[in-house]
Amino acid sequence: MSKKRLNFKIIVIGDGGVGKTSLIQQFTKGSFQKDYIKTVGAQFSMHNKLINGFNIRLIFWDIAGQNDFNFLRPTFYKDCNGAIIVYSLEQNNLGYRSFENIRKWYEDILKFCRKIPTVLLANKVDLIEEHNLNKNEIKEVVDKNSFLGYHITSAKTSQGVIDAFDALIDFLFHAYQSNLPSVIEK
Repeated sequence: MSKKRLNFKIIVIGDGGVGKTSLIQQFTKGSFQKDYIKTVGAQFSMHNKLINGFNIRLIFWDIAGQNDFNFLRPTFYKDCNGAIIVYSLEQNNLGYRSFENIRKWYEDILKFCRKIPTVLLANKVDLIEEHNLNKNEIKEVVDKNSFLGYHITSAKTSQGVIDAFDALIDFLFHAYQSNLPSVIEK
């Protein structure tokens, strides 16, 4: 008996160096690469997940965070179903800047996609003292932008990664259930 199939394109965006590629690798392969390799333009990864008899094909578009690739973003954002915005919890320039740029990334989503389900990932928790984390500040950003929620993650230790990705995937599955005839491949 053949299973029904759904495809979801999910963009993963945020400043360069915040761990987007590492998070995707941790979710799809259960691995972490220690050395930083800058994404050029975009790269994509596919992952399959079975939910309620449906084979869900996830296509993660890892969009380069550097400004050099701004001109390519409209093409990469096309036809996406959901988004993950990643910022770094590091207490340095990258961390502060990437938190401030959450709004800029969300404006890109609104401009090039529409209002789509979006989750915020506060990554690199392994590099800070978690008990000092101001979760109210994160929640304020989530509430202000009507994100689905936020997750504290570490691509290195895998803390929160599966739950974060699954939250968006499960939301997409349930949201699209009512429109199944238009999104199922035959």
